[in-house]
Amino acid sequence: MTKKMQGAVLDGIMSIGVHEVDMPVPRPDEALIRVHCIGVCGSDIHYYEHGRIGRYVVDSPLILGHELAGQVVEVGANVRNIEPGDRVAVEPGIPCDRCDYCKAGRYNLCPDVRFMATPPIDGAWAEYVAVRSDFLHRLPDELSYEEGALLEPLSVGFHAMRRAGLGPSDRIYISGLGPVGLLAVTAARMHGVSRIIGGDVLPLRREMARELGADAVLDPADESVADRLAELTGGRGVTAVIESSGNARAVADTIGNVRRGGKVVLIGLPTSREIPLDVTQLVDKELDVLGVFRYANTYPAAIDALLHDDHPIERIVTHRFALDEIATACEVARTQKDLSVKVMIYPHSPDARAHV
Repeated sequence: MTKKMQGAVLDGIMSIGVHEVDMPVPRPDEALIRVHCIGVCGSDIHYYEHGRIGRYVVDSPLILGHELAGQVVEVGANVRNIEPGDRVAVEPGIPCDRCDYCKAGRYNLCPDVRFMATPPIDGAWAEYVAVRSDFLHRLPDELSYEEGALLEPLSVGFHAMRRAGLGPSDRIYISGLGPVGLLAVTAARMHGVSRIIGGDVLPLRREMARELGADAVLDPADESVADRLAELTGGRGVTAVIESSGNARAVADTIGNVRRGGKVVLIGLPTSREIPLDVTQLVDKELDVLGVFRYANTYPAAIDALLHDDHPIERIVTHRFALDEIATACEVARTQKDLSVKVMIYPHSPDARAHV
C-alpha cells in the first residue's frame, strides 16, 4: 500500500490547500528527505496568482516550492554519498547530464532539466520529497536548516557574481532588494566586492540590505539613481548594475546607471517580454549585458563561504508558517511586500513560531 503524506496542492488560480497525497518512493539513485523548512519564492506566488510564467502553465494540480532543506530518512540502493540522518540542502533542478550544456558544466541551461515546482514537475511544499542524491548537499552542524533552504536564492546572486567576474576592484549597484537582491548583497560580500549599494522603494528592504553588508542604500522613487551613485562613489560610478527587481523602468535605466565599460547583470524577470533599451548609449559606453538563469555549481562554495564569515542571511526570514497555513503564507507573500521578505514554511511543525 502506498504511504500518504500532507502536501499543499495548487488546484487553480488563487486556490491552494493541504491534501493527502502519495509519499514519494525513492528510486535507486535518490534519497527520501523529510522537509524541515521550505521558502516561498516569487515564482511560487506568480503561479499561485496567475497560473503561469511564460510558457510554463499550471494546467493540472501542482505542488509548489523549491527552496528547501531537510533530513535524509531513506536512500536508494545505489546511493553512496549520503546516508539516513544526514542534514541536507536540496538543489532543486535535476539536469539530464547528457546534453552539451551539462557536459560543459552549464547544467542550468539544460533543456531537459526537471526543476521543482515548474509545471508539470511537483515541488516540495510537502512533508517529504525524493531527490537524486548528487543534488543533495550536506549541511555542516554550524549551519541551520533555514540557512540551508536559503542557499537556493543565495545561489542566484552567487552565480551572478561569478558570471560577471565581480570582485574586490568592483563597485556595484543592486537594483531591487527582494530576497534574491538581498542575498545578492551577501554574495557580493562573499566575493570581496569593495563597494555595495542597494536600491529599493521599501524601507524594510533597504534596512535589511544594510544589515547584510550594503555600504549604502537609496530609494529609486525618491531620488535620481544616477546622481546618487555618482555621489556615493566620488564621481567614479559603479562598475556593475545587478538588476533583480524585474521592474521595466529599472531594467531600462541600467544602461544609464552604470559607468562606461561596465556590466549590466539581469536577474529579475520582467512581466513584459520587450523593454526599450538605449542601444546607442549601450554601444557608446561599451557595456557588457549578461543574463542570469538560476545557477550552476554554487552550493558547495556557498556553504563554505557561510561557514567562514559572518553572513546573517536568516535575517531575511520575516514570517514562519505551518504547512496547513499555506494559503495565509501565500497571501502574506503576495500582498504584504512592505512587511514581508522571505516567508518560510515548516511542514512538520504545528506551530511554526517555535522556530523564531
